[in-house]
Amino acid sequence: MTQSISTHLGAFVRAESGRSPQDSTLREFWAGLSADVMARLADNWDATRKRYAEGRQEHYLSAEFLEGRALLNNLTNLGLVDEATEALKEYNLNLSDVLEEEPDAALGNGGLGRLAACFLDSCATLNLPVTGYGILYRYGLFKQTFENGFQSEHPDAWMEEGYPFVIRREEEQRQVVFNDMVVRAVPYDMPITGYNTKNVGTLRLWKAEPLEEFDYDAFNSQRFTDAIVERERVMDLCRVLYPNDTTFEGKVLRVRQQYFFTSASLQEMIANYQAHHGEDLSDFAKYNCIQLNDTHPVLAIPELMRLLLDEHGMTWEDAWEIVTQTFAYTNHTVLAEALETWQVSIFERLFPRVLEIVYEIDRRFRLDLAERGCDQGKIDYMAPVSGGMVHMAWLACYASFSINGVAALHTEIIKRETLHDWYEIWPERFNNKTNGVTPRRWLNQCNPRLSALLTELAGSDAWVSDLDKLADLEHFADDPKVLGWITEIKDANKADFAKWIKNRQGVEVDPTSVFDVQIKRLHEYKRQLMNAIYILDLYFRIKDNPEANWPKRTFIFGAKSAPGYVRAKGIIKLINEIARLVDNDPVVSEILTVVFVENYNVSPAEHIIPAADVSEQISTAGKEASGTSNMKFMMNGALTLGTLDGANVEILDAVGEDNAYIFGLKEEELAAYRAQYQPRQAYETVPGLKRVLDAFVDGTLDDNGTGMFHDLLMSLLEGTNWGDPADVYFVLADFPAYRETRDRMALDYADRDAWARKCWINICRSGRFSSDRTINDYAREVWKIQPEKI
Repeated sequence: MTQSISTHLGAFVRAESGRSPQDSTLREFWAGLSADVMARLADNWDATRKRYAEGRQEHYLSAEFLEGRALLNNLTNLGLVDEATEALKEYNLNLSDVLEEEPDAALGNGGLGRLAACFLDSCATLNLPVTGYGILYRYGLFKQTFENGFQSEHPDAWMEEGYPFVIRREEEQRQVVFNDMVVRAVPYDMPITGYNTKNVGTLRLWKAEPLEEFDYDAFNSQRFTDAIVERERVMDLCRVLYPNDTTFEGKVLRVRQQYFFTSASLQEMIANYQAHHGEDLSDFAKYNCIQLNDTHPVLAIPELMRLLLDEHGMTWEDAWEIVTQTFAYTNHTVLAEALETWQVSIFERLFPRVLEIVYEIDRRFRLDLAERGCDQGKIDYMAPVSGGMVHMAWLACYASFSINGVAALHTEIIKRETLHDWYEIWPERFNNKTNGVTPRRWLNQCNPRLSALLTELAGSDAWVSDLDKLADLEHFADDPKVLGWITEIKDANKADFAKWIKNRQGVEVDPTSVFDVQIKRLHEYKRQLMNAIYILDLYFRIKDNPEANWPKRTFIFGAKSAPGYVRAKGIIKLINEIARLVDNDPVVSEILTVVFVENYNVSPAEHIIPAADVSEQISTAGKEASGTSNMKFMMNGALTLGTLDGANVEILDAVGEDNAYIFGLKEEELAAYRAQYQPRQAYETVPGLKRVLDAFVDGTLDDNGTGMFHDLLMSLLEGTNWGDPADVYFVLADFPAYRETRDRMALDYADRDAWARKCWINICRSGRFSSDRTINDYAREVWKIQPEKI
């Protein structure tokens, strides 16, 4: 029988600190408790890996996995939270204080990476033989700070003091060969615990290391810098997630990263297959399926061809048959910028042999389409190589047996528009897999008050691994006592957030106000700008009529902009300027507060989402593939204020029009609307809009002479120098409906019982947005895998 945590915690802490527990820091207690958890799951982890290696497996390739903090997640899944709490009390410590010492693993950025993390959680909980593969980034994206309201990027050195939840597997390293360097790929494994199961999944992260750490001859010749040049060049591969690719060298580094982790992962898969099924690789696809999470891992397609052809002597036909039975591709966007293309010259520089294979795929593809009777224009458009560019999405579509979108609307759009030509030829490949989020982290763990109520009303915690069971609780929507509890829980969560943000950023917020939240990657199509325009308009309306009935409101933002995305950085500065304007006004600041949460990532989200009243999902219709924050908010009883975009469509279908606030142009209306749309007319005729937009440049708001606010104004009224029309994302077109809906929503909040009823219905109908449902669909319909319980 496993001994309690209290028995060994002191020893683990001593091993970490080299001191007595009484003299050890909170950080050392976190490390010691984490080491204890790792020791407890080691045997089951090893048994799971061995069991999965023997049969059919799914391999999930993704450039990012935004895992968040691991200790509480593992304690929760292993049922050790109470035990850890009691063990720490012996040292007069609180578990919450120890948990705060953990850095977020900087392995992802936004929804794509968090989705991958939720999927691994569900795979582990469902006992499915799935392994994730990615890169062990040293600094991840970046640590965001605000300096005079501007975003500033700094290295996020999350592993500098060690991280107990990744284990180096030196003995399982691979070599990745580029034209100009040979790199050691050393795997670091992270355990992914499931809820109420002994199975422990694996996230394998590759770290790039040089063959020779140090050039002694150069150092002894006093060429000290030369001695480490090659080491640093190799380690650049894993330094940063999504290095700035506005330059050619930045693009080269991104492609190098993608090839590095896909090649190492494929070598690992082949080695495992041969260890269990023999040298003949003919049945590789029988035992292996590979899901490409967006286009970042698509180099795995020509690389698997290269390995089968060059390393294992297969014919082209046999190798291509294996490839086309192995790969499945998830498309995450309708935006052209996410459908990656890379210059042929990059491939020539890094891996000429891979380019040869891509050219041969392209040649055979062109013959294939010609035989199908396609005209030359269509062939040239769909070809994997055209115009000196390699089209990664086209390569994925040609080689994959499954192509899926991530929400019902998104899948219909890619079939009708983005991938229409592919759908015409291969309709059987297309399917929808609406995204989901794990209820373990995003409800059970981050909202313990609500979780306890759900468990009490349900009679057990079975809902944690079967979220559909919450539907059985919907009848409590008519129970005044339960609605009162819901209101009390939300108010307590808001009070917690108020304390957290005060300690973190020194910002005072009123926990009795409406918490209106937009947290997501900063991009123009997500329309944080429209949110900011509304707040500035509200500011002026309050100034005009301060005695009116204005509900108290707190507007909460969280977002990072890509370092090279200048206009997105301008929007961040604008929001911070509006926050400054509101805060400095003695009248308006009594009614409104604007908070931009610095360095937004998973851990801040765990504080924000349980406290939110309103979930801003306001992207231009047809632009958001799915969204996942909308699902997290829904599970926690925040009401969706949004457009009919992405998974909002399915949320509305689940909860009904009375339990969400939907506005704006629909996706099918946009093309006709664009033909006659004149943003400047909206600027002149929509009440209050001219005053707000003029404030960008009339001195009301200060962009410190950068011209950023003028650029934002011109993007709305004039368009851009590179051809985008004015107001390309229909911010001004949707603004009147947005303002009316948002005003109405704020007034509705005054009836707390009616509001609580809407919240309860959202919670109880959130089952279809569990990532367990998504993963079961993948496992059954695409991956063809079965649970393998140890």
